[in-house]
Amino acid sequence: MDLSRVKMIVTDMDGTLLNTEGAVSTRFFEQFKILQELGIIFVAASGRQYYSIVQKLDAIQDQIYVIAENGALTMHQGRELQTTEIDRNTYLELLEETKGLEGSQVVVCGRKKGYIEDYGAAFISMFSEYYDRFEVVSDLSAVVEDQYLKIAICNQKGAEAYLYPSLKHLEARLKVKVSGEMWLDLSHNNANKGFALQQLQQSLGITSAETMVFGDYNNDLEMLEQATYSFAMANAHPNVKAVANYQTKSNNERGVEHIIDQVIAAHQTIKA
Repeated sequence: MDLSRVKMIVTDMDGTLLNTEGAVSTRFFEQFKILQELGIIFVAASGRQYYSIVQKLDAIQDQIYVIAENGALTMHQGRELQTTEIDRNTYLELLEETKGLEGSQVVVCGRKKGYIEDYGAAFISMFSEYYDRFEVVSDLSAVVEDQYLKIAICNQKGAEAYLYPSLKHLEARLKVKVSGEMWLDLSHNNANKGFALQQLQQSLGITSAETMVFGDYNNDLEMLEQATYSFAMANAHPNVKAVANYQTKSNNERGVEHIIDQVIAAHQTIKA
């Protein structure tokens, strides 16, 4: 691996850059300053809401690019670069599809905020980790003054076993993505991290051979394919390990930081 070629580093958040406590290490913020000095672009790419991502990366939010909502929204310095939304008719159809999913909670991911019905204090406490701005409404179908970026569905018995079989028939025209152990996302076909990253690479003039990507779950698959230096975390889903070209340590072992140290060393050697 010639890591001196890397001009862009892209990382998922949960299970990747964040530890199991949902925190970013102080080491990463130290590394980021060096990446800036080296001219390396950093991109946070997550299924999370945009406002949740920048809350986690508050100290550097104006210096990074953010791909949020699994690729439905790309932002830089508070400016919207790309949005891929679901039309209202499709939105209402998907709400109907979710009504029969017993034991599940539905989240409407809007451009302005997230929307949920009252699923109780325990769910709201868990959900608010991923959504910095949200509103509890009496009827999700009545949400009209926002863009629909995706619908996220939570089932604590497991998304792969309990949600995907009931919704996979939608894959012919929509993106149906298991994005975590308990989460499945429904969105426009182009609303994926890979498409959003490809658009960003083209706008910045950066090739896949100059891109490094880290991921751990199925919603990272498309963006891993956009990078020569694609890394699966040690804690990653088997599908991710099958697609990635390389592997690193787990998120709790600072696997992203471990590889970034090597990128920094390779660039500094070239400059010396």
